[in-house]
Amino acid sequence: MKPWSCSSSTSSALLVLLLCCSCSTIARSQTADSCATGFDATVGHLIPFDTSNLTCLDAWTSEGFILRYRKSGQNNTWSFVLSAPDAGGYVAVGFSSDGAMVGSSAVAGWTTTAGVGVAKQYRLAGTSPASCPPDQGSLSLVPGTTLLTTRSSRLYLAFQFTTASPPAPYLIYAVGPSGAQLSNNYLVRHRSYASAAVNYATGVSTISGGASSAKKWHGAMAGLGWGVLMPVGVSLARYFRRHDPFWFYAHVSVQGVGFVLGAVGVAAGFRLSDVPGAGSHQALGVAVLVFGCLQVLAFLARPGKASKVRRYWNWYHHYVGRAAVVCAVANVFVGLSIAHEAVAVAAFYGVFLAVWVLASVVLEVRLSRTAA
Repeated sequence: MKPWSCSSSTSSALLVLLLCCSCSTIARSQTADSCATGFDATVGHLIPFDTSNLTCLDAWTSEGFILRYRKSGQNNTWSFVLSAPDAGGYVAVGFSSDGAMVGSSAVAGWTTTAGVGVAKQYRLAGTSPASCPPDQGSLSLVPGTTLLTTRSSRLYLAFQFTTASPPAPYLIYAVGPSGAQLSNNYLVRHRSYASAAVNYATGVSTISGGASSAKKWHGAMAGLGWGVLMPVGVSLARYFRRHDPFWFYAHVSVQGVGFVLGAVGVAAGFRLSDVPGAGSHQALGVAVLVFGCLQVLAFLARPGKASKVRRYWNWYHHYVGRAAVVCAVANVFVGLSIAHEAVAVAAFYGVFLAVWVLASVVLEVRLSRTAA
């Protein structure tokens, strides 16, 4: 037997390396999907309708969602194929008239632990599993066309429905949590979602909202600054004046931190200016910001206690501050409603308000008795 030589072993190693690189390249090409590469022909034969000449959208880039659709002249039938990475949870696309998830109809698909694809329509009436029952919704699905199939670590959710007019102008994309068990096919709360405005004629899609980091930061900072610290700062100024000068420094510090957090939250909210239904929320937010700026200017121009205009300054300062608190509290609930946050979030803030109001009533009674 001829022994291995150094050159032959080197050639073998290079051959193995080239084979591994080739396999890696092939694997990457199989798992990738994009509008540039076109629809995978190996998937097309698994879908029970014609998948040629589909309009393609890079629907949700951060989650790798690709959406393809087409309208056929027969019976105004619309065909949709959603492609997304298999992250171990469900994928869904909903149709909404106003960009809100709640109130829309959606088609969701996932693979069971046995590797079987499941696809169903849902009516999204709320944010809890019980409010999203399966096999309900307003989409007139064509029987036998709704399915989910997998190929090269990607999920392909396909369905057709008929409609006399174009589909709803907003699409809602959602990804379910990895490994979640769907009891009786009821959807659990999504891991992430996004809303997109779609022009079906031109094939142009614009992401207009969702569970983005900007939205989370906006809600957290504006809610804490305007909705929590501002009411607390007002109470410190009204009920703790006998602890001078503690009340003054505490009031200025709390209101100052609240103003900064609220202003940063408003700045983050400007990035969400195209969220559907946010007009009233934005108007209230701008009003609170203006009131806050007026309070800062009032602090800088505060006259001395012996000044004749101090009484008028106090009226201005008190009533502008109260108006800011009222608008801020109302805007917190408006924002939670637009974002469709869980009921627990609104309930938590409601508990805070109840405690603050109760404490204010008790302190107001004590203040009136002390003054008498």
